[in-house]
Amino acid sequence: MNLPNAISLTRICAVPFIIWLIINDRMTAAFWLVLLAAISDAADGAIAKHFNQVTELGSYLDPIADKALLVCGYIALGHEGYLPTWLVIGVVFRDVLIIGGALSYHVMTQALIMEPIMISKVNTAAQLVLAVEILASEGLGYDFGVFRDAMIIVVAVTTAISGAVYIVVWSRKAMAVEDSRTEGEGE
Repeated sequence: MNLPNAISLTRICAVPFIIWLIINDRMTAAFWLVLLAAISDAADGAIAKHFNQVTELGSYLDPIADKALLVCGYIALGHEGYLPTWLVIGVVFRDVLIIGGALSYHVMTQALIMEPIMISKVNTAAQLVLAVEILASEGLGYDFGVFRDAMIIVVAVTTAISGAVYIVVWSRKAMAVEDSRTEGEGE
């Protein structure tokens, strides 16, 4: 296992601790751990690319780590009243939709290649910024004014757009697979 994959795996293992910290109102510690996870998300990709350590395992571990951190973190923050329920539902539903599409495609083709789209990367970054803002505000006492409200809107919009784009992407991929199977049967 190379360093970028170890970083992603460590991020996955940190999720239960982050959830425990949020639920037990240890927001300062949760802030630092989530901030470290966010930094590690950027670091593992940069290290992998810079030192030519990009692996197939890493292409799965990194998005799993992101989804585990954000989905579980958003559920905990929503449960504790820091995020609106509708936003938590939207974030969770989008990720279930993406995972469901990826699994369905893999079952159909046995050839899943993880290729995040740009709006998804923007959405992940926005979700992380909102989570870090909430934890900084609640744990460190910073007042970000209307920034949280603005970030809730940004997360909601990017979540909806990226979810819609993934529906289109997975639908096109499924149709292409179906078309190639139909062409193969006609021969």
